[in-house]
Amino acid sequence: MESKTKNRESWLAAAFTALAEGGVDKVRVEVLAKALKVTKGSFYWHFRDRTDLMDALLESWKQGRIAAIKEQTRLDGREPAQQLRDMLALYGGSKPRGMAIELAVRDWARRAPEAGNVIAEVDRERLHSVAGLFVALGLPADQAFARAYLFYAFAFGQGLLAPGAAADRADVVRAICADVLVPAAQP
Repeated sequence: MESKTKNRESWLAAAFTALAEGGVDKVRVEVLAKALKVTKGSFYWHFRDRTDLMDALLESWKQGRIAAIKEQTRLDGREPAQQLRDMLALYGGSKPRGMAIELAVRDWARRAPEAGNVIAEVDRERLHSVAGLFVALGLPADQAFARAYLFYAFAFGQGLLAPGAAADRADVVRAICADVLVPAAQP
């Protein structure tokens, strides 16, 4: 049965691909079945309906983002300043599919309260975790939060610009942003 129906993870992977390529409206059972080369009926082995799929997609995205940010900001002996610089490089366009999914989920959140709640939860965790790195650098909590906010404004703002708008200068832009946001190490 598995080979004819795929598994739940296969359907979710196909849904993420559709989300990245065309937004939430592109996540359709018929389109996914065609991409997976299975019948539409096999979808119902894993999900009650499209709403169930979309709820699972949001939950999977949320869990993945929260796990990633916790791993990226875990104080593990690396210097917090270097962790922040590494994160800026990570968000710097090396993962266009990830940014496409991020922007698609944010667009979805503008129209659907359930997606908006998930975005709010992920953003709270991101800001809290990154602010923790700034606190570890010795900044007061309010300044740490403000820098975390600016950090993500820069990271996601890049995805809103035209692809390749600053591709030839991305490293310089990222370095300047890091210099502005990440305080120099204290002697």
